[in-house]
Amino acid sequence: MRDFRFGFNVFDIASREDFAERCRRGERYGYDVALVPDHLGAPAPFPTMVAAADATERLRVGALVLNAGFWNAHLLAREVATADRLTGGRVELGLGAGHMKWEFDAAGIPWEPFGARAERMTALIEDLGRLFGGGDYARHRPVAEFFGLAELAPVQRAGFGGSGPPLLVGGTGDTVLRAAARHADIVGIAGAYQMRGEPPGTFRFGTAEEADERVRFAREHAGDRASRIEWNVLVQHVQVTRDRRAEAERMRAERVPYMTVEQILDTPFVLLGTEAQIAEQIRERRERYGFSYITVHSPFMDVLGPVIERV
Repeated sequence: MRDFRFGFNVFDIASREDFAERCRRGERYGYDVALVPDHLGAPAPFPTMVAAADATERLRVGALVLNAGFWNAHLLAREVATADRLTGGRVELGLGAGHMKWEFDAAGIPWEPFGARAERMTALIEDLGRLFGGGDYARHRPVAEFFGLAELAPVQRAGFGGSGPPLLVGGTGDTVLRAAARHADIVGIAGAYQMRGEPPGTFRFGTAEEADERVRFAREHAGDRASRIEWNVLVQHVQVTRDRRAEAERMRAERVPYMTVEQILDTPFVLLGTEAQIAEQIRERRERYGFSYITVHSPFMDVLGPVIERV
């Protein structure tokens, strides 16, 4: 059974000083990874990763997750390799298919059906593996030699078949999870599911039964690889309280009317209770699903932080 790891998402940067202190505070709590989503209007992933690493001693940095539709393989390979070198080999690369239609529209990128977006993500993973392996620019060697350029490669050789940083693939759809099972070092099970019949980007929390089925699906497609994969869960809500049921009832009334109180209490995408109870939930869910890498959104970093030492 894998040791636990903990990560937190970064959604905003109030100031350089505030951001650096937040990362250092996360490190003091015992978090292992600072993560950056890839959304318009939010911080740019790679400068934020480098700044988080610079502010801390051991914190690893990553993306949860890059929108594959935003990226060209050659340009992304350069960003990843540069960040990995500037952070001393602390980058973890997360990829997803993208799910916010308005972002594609705003960026002038064609919006495709989910299957096509997932296939684009898979092709990007395969292209990155080839580029990290080196030699792709050999035909331009005279130009490189004239300018004194060397082919840039990541420091790490942990992912992409031993040629790049660890790869996390996250999502809930079949095509994405099949790609994760085949290629990823870390499989992320997202806690937000697209609501059927609603505009893209309208989400609901997943249930425990859905998490069971999605993990089972990914494990079946991973085959012999399943035991070597690190399983990640993105927790959507954390609340320390002495009355779990009362908090679940409040959540149902205010935010999640589509779930019963029992479903809220049981889902792995919500953590409710005393610090001791939350620590026990985390241990139980590692046993049930294999989730050893737990990530939370930035507003819950300080809520979960004191629990980490209990786990």
